[in-house]
Amino acid sequence: MMLRKQYICSAFLLVTMLLFNNTVLAGETQKDINDHRSCGYCGMDRKAYGFSRMLVQYEDGTVVGTCSLHCAVVELDANPGKTVKVLLVADRYSRTLLDAEKAIWVMGGKKRGVMTEQPKWAFQSKEGAEVFIKANGGKIVTWAEALAAAREEATRRSQ
Repeated sequence: MMLRKQYICSAFLLVTMLLFNNTVLAGETQKDINDHRSCGYCGMDRKAYGFSRMLVQYEDGTVVGTCSLHCAVVELDANPGKTVKVLLVADRYSRTLLDAEKAIWVMGGKKRGVMTEQPKWAFQSKEGAEVFIKANGGKIVTWAEALAAAREEATRRSQ
């Protein structure tokens, strides 16, 4: 009986800690949305598109929030003289921001993309990307391939 009570107390404490941590992390994950609610280019609500949003941080301290890789490319190409400190992208599932160059990218599939003809999604892990591909199709590509495809689309649109 005593062991059962200890188990229940331990389980309750663990669940409470996990919920608290997730709440704190969710707040941190969303801070960029509060600071940059609308996309700097198309005006879309970055909270609504939190799963595809990006954040461009320049060496000079300037920060620009976008709704998608497409709008991030427009931002980067409009400022060729500025040095990028880091380019962050949201994980498709958790919406946590991560380094775009280190993300696992999936291109294509049946899930409609944001501001793009050919969807491009970022994932924190290869396992997450594979789960997405199994459900929606597409293929894993490098950051360079995803960026090149987005640049090509942006160039076609501007002509």
